[in-house]
Amino acid sequence: MDINSIMSSQLRSLQSTVQMSVMNKALSMETSAMNDMLNGLENQPVAHPTKGASIDIKA
Repeated sequence: MDINSIMSSQLRSLQSTVQMSVMNKALSMETSAMNDMLNGLENQPVAHPTKGASIDIKA
């Protein structure tokens, strides 16, 4: 193999590694953001759907 083909092969390998690293980082950030959002939802008080609501009743 000549030097150009070796370097080309190494460059493709490096590009693939960098792409995977970027994708993994993006996935990690999205997962972290989703966890934060779900934790925020768990901490919010949930109101009863009818308790304390005033309704008009007509006969």
